[in-house]
Amino acid sequence: MSHHDAVPPPLVPLPDPDRVAGSRPLDLPEIIRGRRSVRRLRTDPVAPELVTAVLEAAAWAPSPHGTQPWRFVVLTQPERKRQLADAMATAWRHHLAMDGQDEETIARRLAGSQRRLCEAPVLILVCLDPSDLDRYPDPERQAAERTMAIQSLGAAIQNLLLMAYRLGLDTGWMCAPLFCPAVVREILDLPPVLEPQALVTLGYAAADPQRRPRRPLHQLIVRWE
Repeated sequence: MSHHDAVPPPLVPLPDPDRVAGSRPLDLPEIIRGRRSVRRLRTDPVAPELVTAVLEAAAWAPSPHGTQPWRFVVLTQPERKRQLADAMATAWRHHLAMDGQDEETIARRLAGSQRRLCEAPVLILVCLDPSDLDRYPDPERQAAERTMAIQSLGAAIQNLLLMAYRLGLDTGWMCAPLFCPAVVREILDLPPVLEPQALVTLGYAAADPQRRPRRPLHQLIVRWE
């Protein structure tokens, strides 16, 4: 069966959206502001129906021409997570050495990254599948088509992150696969057409991370006429 023929799991009822027992459901602004990037997750397993729910949310993101050019690889088996972490660490070690970092720093950073991947109960690899995108004779429009697809992939990931937070889960969005796509594709035996773009760690936060402040809105709006 090809990745195009794969049948997604059936839609399941959404679990209780309360993050705290007995509290009222979070509204959308609270979910948007509450979502945070969590580096350390507990090893507690995540119920398959919760994983399905966040992927279902991702699948409802907008996309160019309705192509939905995203594909997901879900890893929960410890050995598979370790294989991916080790393969990516080898590639990252080379990059850090090129940057002139000393061996002690490299070892520390690699250990932290591998721990982050291996301890997360769920890893979701997000890939771009350009198969159904429009084809143009000129490189400028073709590049724009690809950019549109990548933008929609970001929207799918944001849907995933927000739904995870609503369901009491936390996430971490990692772009490491962009720096070693061939390594990721090979270790997971993915079809050549798939382009690894991001990894999302999914689980329950081990601690409440420090919130980063946001810029005032007036600094972000460059013009309003």
